[in-house]
Amino acid sequence: MNILIILSHPNPESFNHALAQKACQAVIQSGGTPWFHDLHAEGFDPILPTEELNRIDILPPLIQQHTQELSAADGIILIHPNWWSAPPAMMAGWRDRCIRAGLAYRFETDSHGNGYPVGMLHARFLLLINTLNTPINVETDCLGNPIYSHWQKIVFGLCGIKDVDQKLIGPIITSSQAQRTQWLNETQEMVTQKLKVLI
Repeated sequence: MNILIILSHPNPESFNHALAQKACQAVIQSGGTPWFHDLHAEGFDPILPTEELNRIDILPPLIQQHTQELSAADGIILIHPNWWSAPPAMMAGWRDRCIRAGLAYRFETDSHGNGYPVGMLHARFLLLINTLNTPINVETDCLGNPIYSHWQKIVFGLCGIKDVDQKLIGPIITSSQAQRTQWLNETQEMVTQKLKVLI
């Protein structure tokens, strides 16, 4: 099984990077292959150029690799912080350039001439691992967990992925080393449990 893991955080010493390492370890220990991408380390350009609009045939090599792996992955894990209740710009740019019509989804027309989306992704699940400094109850109860809604309802729901889970971690800014160790262990276990649906 091949699991696409996308990490977006500019600091290589960040807790997000430690979480990504745990996710990769869980995939390997479960007998899978992690297709891991640290967007900042790769120098991923998040800006969608005009010449890429509506194209699925001729793409830059790195974008081609990402789209091919996205299409073929058995599961997808996105790891990023919650900034202003939204993904970082780098992750948003990855979404814009790699989740493409004709590859991740397509539109068809019903008998009344109305268009509707058809998901094309092969992945059986999406797991979101998100850090934040807002208290979790505020993010979920007061703000409605916009990160989850964005990825689940707006993006990957369109692409046909129905199994979407999330690990919300925080507040990071006030956490102890013991708490962080616990979060790392919980994340590794959560990834392991998600992979069991593929075994």
